Amino acid sequence: MRIGAAKQSYAADEALFDSRTQRIWLGVLAVALVVLPFVASQYWLYLTCLVGINIIAATGLNILTGYTGQVSLGQAAFMGVGAYTVAVLDKTLGTPFFINLIAAGGVAMLVGMVVGIPSLRVKGLYLAIATIAASFILHFVFANWRSVTGGTAGLTVKPASLFGIALDSEFRLYWLMLPLTAVMVLGAANLFRTRIGRAFIAIRDRDISAEVLGISLLRYKLLSFAISSFYAGVAGGLWAYFFRSVTPESFPLLMSIFFLAAIIVGGMGTILGGILGAVFMTLVPEALKMVFGWFPNAAEMAVHLAPVRIMVFGILIVGFLIFEPHGLAEIWRRVRRFFHLWPFRT
Repeated sequence: MRIGAAKQSYAADEALFDSRTQRIWLGVLAVALVVLPFVASQYWLYLTCLVGINIIAATGLNILTGYTGQVSLGQAAFMGVGAYTVAVLDKTLGTPFFINLIAAGGVAMLVGMVVGIPSLRVKGLYLAIATIAASFILHFVFANWRSVTGGTAGLTVKPASLFGIALDSEFRLYWLMLPLTAVMVLGAANLFRTRIGRAFIAIRDRDISAEVLGISLLRYKLLSFAISSFYAGVAGGLWAYFFRSVTPESFPLLMSIFFLAAIIVGGMGTILGGILGAVFMTLVPEALKMVFGWFPNAAEMAVHLAPVRIMVFGILIVGFLIFEPHGLAEIWRRVRRFFHLWPFRT
């Protein structure tokens, strides 16, 4: 430990940013994010907006799986609930986008609490299977409740509008995605400075001991599902405004595996892990597209992109579980420690 690194007060120990250097780098990042849309191409703005949506969804799953220890493979389905909520409200009531996003999170939260009921009796693999079953049920509802969801044809969504300005381009949507992503991430970070967040961690580490200490498993497990689903619903609502079309095929089981891979690769149980994992896993398919584009018969090779992507996701999950179970967040911490001690490291 560095001289002077020991915390001198509880407030210092609980601070989100514990050094002046961190605050400086955070300011540099903020400035870079503000400047980015003015210098980046449409392609990179598209990827940045998609990364923002994925960060929100992955952070929500990290709250449930990484911090509370409840395995879920239904995050994409909860995103679908949020996306359809936005599409239906936009079509029937024409309510403002921020009301639609709150409603998307709220409806997904209620559905998540219902899906979370089995967590009171089962855990681990059995809970994962229960969430997969819920995902298939929701997919069936999306495809067959035609009067509401439009069936397999889905629904279209008008662009979000702010102060009369239609957010109909990546550049304009960026200014919606960026602050919302920051607010959701900061909300998750602050959650684990509260009694609720600490109860989640206690349940993850030893649920029986947590119950003995007076933590209600019923209350906090359902609350974890609710918060996680709220994040997924908001991400799904943003997804609807981003792609402007919602269909049952927009939220397959593979997307849930994508988010699980993101928090495993990034580092479960850390806010930074959800961010790094979402960024990394969003860029992996794009890197694969670039690699496939180098082949002479790129058009024919594109047919194999989807199965190769699934295989890469599997390899990344297994590889990180074996060689770096704490994910990219732990690699980042090791890099920080190296420079903290340089040139006096042993």
